[in-house]
Amino acid sequence: MENSGGIQASLAGRYATALFELARESNTIEAVENSLSTLNGALAESDDFRLLTSSPLLSRTDAGKGIAGAAKVLKLDSLTTNFLGVLAGNRRLSELANTIRAFATLAANHRGETTAQVVSAHPLTAAQVTALKTQLTARVGRKVSVDLSVDPALLGGLVVKIGSQMIDSSIKTRLNTLAHAMKG
Repeated sequence: MENSGGIQASLAGRYATALFELARESNTIEAVENSLSTLNGALAESDDFRLLTSSPLLSRTDAGKGIAGAAKVLKLDSLTTNFLGVLAGNRRLSELANTIRAFATLAANHRGETTAQVVSAHPLTAAQVTALKTQLTARVGRKVSVDLSVDPALLGGLVVKIGSQMIDSSIKTRLNTLAHAMKG
């Protein structure tokens, strides 16, 4: 498989690539994407789940049991469930969030899409996300999927990364630029 923008260079990228290859071979890319999206939501919403994936105090066995139980409750597909067991067995659950992002990029590339990482000061509405996707698609010339996150420190505006390109229209950056200009 090609090295999609350096994805394979990281540990999470290697795990994501392995999972993607297995999903492609078994025609379950969409099912794995849905399970990973569910996991991403659990990481964002549950302190207990985040602790399960990041605690160095849990043994491999306990982490494996905990992740298997979580997979059952979250109704994850079998490939993703097995993959989580491998991460737990290798003490790499802390790589889960990065692996999810890398898998999303690989799946988007497979579909001929580009993934944009979008950070906003406040959660975007569905209409805003649709408008953003339309603008980004027009700019890059291919379908764009978005990986959304929120960072209140931006104060307002957006930071968009597509590959090596970054568009920073955040108020925080504008204020820093203004402050720098006033000093000089």
